[in-house]
Amino acid sequence: MKKIFFILTMVALFPMAMLGQAKKPTIMVIPSDVWCSENGLMITAENLGNTDYIPDYEQAVLNADLMGVITKINGLMAERGMPLKDMSQTMKSIKEDQALRDQTLSSTSGATVAYTTKDVLLDRAKADIIIEVGWQLHKKGPQKELTYSLRALDAYTNKQIAENSGTMPPSYSATVPVLLEEAVLEKMDGFVSQLQVFFDDLFANGREISVRLLVFDGTGISFEDEFDGEELTDMIDNWMYENTVSHRYNLSMATEYRLDFEQVRIPLYDERGRAMDARRFINNLRKYLRDAPFNITSKNTTSGLGKAELILGEK
Repeated sequence: MKKIFFILTMVALFPMAMLGQAKKPTIMVIPSDVWCSENGLMITAENLGNTDYIPDYEQAVLNADLMGVITKINGLMAERGMPLKDMSQTMKSIKEDQALRDQTLSSTSGATVAYTTKDVLLDRAKADIIIEVGWQLHKKGPQKELTYSLRALDAYTNKQIAENSGTMPPSYSATVPVLLEEAVLEKMDGFVSQLQVFFDDLFANGREISVRLLVFDGTGISFEDEFDGEELTDMIDNWMYENTVSHRYNLSMATEYRLDFEQVRIPLYDERGRAMDARRFINNLRKYLRDAPFNITSKNTTSGLGKAELILGEK
């Protein structure tokens, strides 16, 4: 009888234990592009003939107000059980990678693809959610009025998942971090709840990424080629069906030389327990196409967490 009672007690407690161990989203707080621009912390980069304006995160982490604000927000998140990746420490770990991972697309053509600073930061951090913070400080005599904005983004898709903004009543508080903490505190629990709802959806339905497949020019490969009586497009479509969470994805474009898949749901973790991202996911497809009956060489040119790209025909 005691044994049966013990078993029933453990069964009753098991769901509560699992609830207490529910996974939390990993978060990184960074300055918004607008804040970086307003504070002269943007750099220019030439990318395939275009000029890109990129936040200078290496200089941003030297801004005392910014780091004080990030520390305050990190503290508020930690109090609510949210795992954090620290921007400053992550930037230190990639400081030597100043080339921004310029990669050769093809050993034949020599074409390159450039990573932005944000790509490098997010790829190294592997955070689930990015919180962009920005503020403007207005002085009214001895008082200070703070207008702020917190915007939470899915690090893999850049879709907004939560927002917290407002204007702090005039205050005599001396520092920006203290002002911002006072401003956001009232809305923080609701903000964090939105983050957890988003992550619960990820845990149940997988991460969302996009996938693009292309063909190197002059290789004689097309997605209309047939293998075992079936077009390559259809065989790749079958692979996507078998390897996405609940078979959730959308083939939005299919031409002779290009396939685009959107709203692709991939597992949160691979079979070894590592965080799954676009590169790891598309690398599995690369290996599939490398084997018979295809024997197709391809190059994984993915840049970033949520946009996978594979180019067939060369490496």
